[in-house]
Amino acid sequence: MRDKHPVGVITRGTTGVNRLRRSDRWAVHSADVARALTDAVDPLVVDLGYGAMPVTTLELAARLRTVRTDLRMVGLEIDPERVVPDRDGVVFARGGFELAGLRPVLIRAFNVLRQYPEEAVPAAWERLRGGLAAGGLLIDGTCDELGRRCAWVLLDEHGPRSLTLAWNPFHVDVPSDLAERLPKALIHRNVPGERIHDLLRTADRAWAMSAPHAAFGPRVRWRVTLDLLRAHGVPVQQQRRRMRDCVLTVPWSAVEPR
Repeated sequence: MRDKHPVGVITRGTTGVNRLRRSDRWAVHSADVARALTDAVDPLVVDLGYGAMPVTTLELAARLRTVRTDLRMVGLEIDPERVVPDRDGVVFARGGFELAGLRPVLIRAFNVLRQYPEEAVPAAWERLRGGLAAGGLLIDGTCDELGRRCAWVLLDEHGPRSLTLAWNPFHVDVPSDLAERLPKALIHRNVPGERIHDLLRTADRAWAMSAPHAAFGPRVRWRVTLDLLRAHGVPVQQQRRRMRDCVLTVPWSAVEPR
């Protein structure tokens, strides 16, 4: 792997144990991710910008190996001082948006583009998508410091496919609380007239309407909320299994900036 002239800038590198567990759980049970991994001749996954510690890369490798046991995981960091020795079957190297010359079937870039200006997102997406293997996917996401509130965009070689919001049911009052953790492509679009603003407002109204179910806990209330959203025409994507998190996935067309 090349380690010269990586593309990008060094970011803060904040990380922590289990910080990305919600996106990991979603990825393990995503039909799209499973298809990409199982169909791949070389099941190479790149975790881009793993930060000051490699723990979330190791966690992702362990979880995705339940989908594909022969998966190859590479963690890339643009800061040479953060590159650690290989361990637990995971390779660590220096690299940025050029992916150190690799052609992965799955890229995860969490809390990376959040630290870039909004206008840098399209070019970064294009560069990363161009580095994917055939049928590959990119997950561009953000989360809070403890991983209780998360949001990510799933992209393929053609562009964005979906937006997912996921959160701890016991640490969020209303769905629009996720606005502060939207991916960079959307975080400045949460204003009247934009689709993401409409979605969050609609989710808040459905959450309020499901209040009679609060006595059964926030997970039950959220499942009722999802039914209400579907009844009101929101194209909520069905999850493959009932999840412990509150999760809302919609097609990119439902939130694409106007």
